[in-house]
Amino acid sequence: MTDSQALVKTLDFQLNIQSDNESLLYDATLEARSVYNETIRLAKEGVDWDAIPDRVADDADLVKNTTQRVVAKALGAMENYFEYDDFGQPSHTKDGAYPLRANYEEGYNLSLTDDGDVTFRISAKPYKHVKGVLEGSDAHLDILKTTLTSDEWKVGTAEALFHNENPELHVNVTNTEQTVRDKHDSRTVVGVDVNEDNVALTALSEDGVEDTLVIDFPEIKFERHRYFTMRKRVQNAGKDSIHDTLEGREERFVRDRLHKVSRHIVEWSQQFEKPCIVFEDLKEMRDSIDYGTRMNRRLHHLPFRALQFYTSYKASFEGIPTAWIDPAYTSQRCPMCGHTERANRNKKRFKCRDCGHQDHSDRSASVNIAVKGVNKLDWNVPALNSLPVVRKLRRQASGAVDAPTVTHATVRGYQADGRVGVSD
Repeated sequence: MTDSQALVKTLDFQLNIQSDNESLLYDATLEARSVYNETIRLAKEGVDWDAIPDRVADDADLVKNTTQRVVAKALGAMENYFEYDDFGQPSHTKDGAYPLRANYEEGYNLSLTDDGDVTFRISAKPYKHVKGVLEGSDAHLDILKTTLTSDEWKVGTAEALFHNENPELHVNVTNTEQTVRDKHDSRTVVGVDVNEDNVALTALSEDGVEDTLVIDFPEIKFERHRYFTMRKRVQNAGKDSIHDTLEGREERFVRDRLHKVSRHIVEWSQQFEKPCIVFEDLKEMRDSIDYGTRMNRRLHHLPFRALQFYTSYKASFEGIPTAWIDPAYTSQRCPMCGHTERANRNKKRFKCRDCGHQDHSDRSASVNIAVKGVNKLDWNVPALNSLPVVRKLRRQASGAVDAPTVTHATVRGYQADGRVGVSD
């Protein structure tokens, strides 16, 4: 049994503008920034969200449907803030260029030439177009050409933007025929525990734990703290424009790292038979966190949901289903005996106060998530008599993945009362 679902992929291209009016496109991205700022400002003032699109469109010097798409993205950022608080409340005073979001065949158009090139036409301003040829990777060009000639694919919205001062077009394409396997047809559950500086994975089948992995990404935590410190300093100095620039850089850095980590999660999951990736439902996390001002700031602004979304999106494109479970007590429960107590966990070390089982605390949580996933799929939970040794990968700032740093019973230099599988 399969669960039909439209799958979306974003294709990135560089714009070879041949209409000698590149400045027109840049001016349009500045106008898009004004639309975004005005939308956020009105939303903060309590204006009815349904009334904002028409109100903003009356004063915007953009194609109407393009204005509506930019407004929708801004309201989406506000909605994400209220539900998940991934990056804090959106600013309404940002400057510089902003992606020009447009509907296909309304705000922009694409054509396949006899020579095999893909040409574009972007309506930068009403009745004013920017034209040229798309350039990019062979893989993305091949997918786009297939989309333009196949009934199974559809072209969706796109964003024109400037990256390192170079114009780009990011196009969303949808495969309407590809299917995602129904999660109840899965043979392996991959529990994913997302943390401040790592993500822990456990693959669980009816035979027991197949494998586990902890992927470290300490640079995200480090860079977020660094950018926070810089923003506070420039804000105290009254340099709001620099503050907004730093905020944008931080967001781009974090999203780039999250995309790389999510890609690795999906690739690791694909080695198992019919996997289903299981996440904790963290929608209510923001309201439940209260650990003091400093810790609240760190945890409220962590992009837990963003990593889950990127992973789910990439998994769907590979036909892998995802599921969500109640996160209650996953970090406190002993996966071996079931004893649940807050004192079981001390930072990265888990030691059950009842049976004495020791483990890497995040890996232990991922096992519990996998077990809950198995229960949700109505399987029989296998007996967990032992767990594999913890393996850790560390993602460097370049995005490369090093060889496992843990391939033996314990991390070198940190013995844990002779127990195996414990990492610091």
